[in-house]
Amino acid sequence: MGITSNRAGPGVTQVTIDFPPVNAPPVQGWFDLASAITAAGDDPETRVVILRAEGKGFCAGVDIKEMQRATGHDALIGANRGCAAAFGAVYDCAVPVIAAVQGFCLGGGIGLVGNSDIVIAAQDAYFGLPEVDRGALGAATHLARLVPQHLMRTLYYTARNIDAAQLHHHGSVYEVVSRDKLDKAARALADEIAAKDTRVIRRAKEAINGIDPQPVHRSYRYEQGFTFELNLTGASDEARDAFINGAKNA
Repeated sequence: MGITSNRAGPGVTQVTIDFPPVNAPPVQGWFDLASAITAAGDDPETRVVILRAEGKGFCAGVDIKEMQRATGHDALIGANRGCAAAFGAVYDCAVPVIAAVQGFCLGGGIGLVGNSDIVIAAQDAYFGLPEVDRGALGAATHLARLVPQHLMRTLYYTARNIDAAQLHHHGSVYEVVSRDKLDKAARALADEIAAKDTRVIRRAKEAINGIDPQPVHRSYRYEQGFTFELNLTGASDEARDAFINGAKNA
């Protein structure tokens, strides 16, 4: 369990998220994910990274229970910095990152997928930001990379989800496959990229990031500032407590 890396084939490194039951990594898990992705990109033998997950869903975001168990603001600060590190590692990875998504992709999962280079999704995959229902803000930066502006705002304000087929329609999901073919589809695309001259692909990644109109690091940190403000008002604790109590009673 946790974050693991393995060589999935020539030039392909696979990084796997595995935090049962819902892949909501604790604070350290986000930093471990950032380290694994950065290390993969820094490895000259790696030409492509596949980011995947075990279990029924890709990622449910941060571990809210860890945050509510903690005293003070260390867990909140840790989660925010950990997410920023992991999202940034995906974006800054020296080689292309393919996200292979099944089931739920929520909260922090959107940050990972939104910063990936390519997204392949299972037919059962769905994506959303429940942040406003949890007393937090963040990852609108990354949702805006997946859907048009007005749709992003609708999804953000309502905390509704959008499925893989809809994202495929918008062009942000490259391919939708049955769940049993997800890893195979991600690997096939990774192998195609890995067969190319890695010197060119690495420069291509750097060049594409360099012309990106959205400053993803800065805009996400800007969003996080409002989450801290909501925590100071008490709104965030109330929302998180309501979520945890609701989960217990479900």
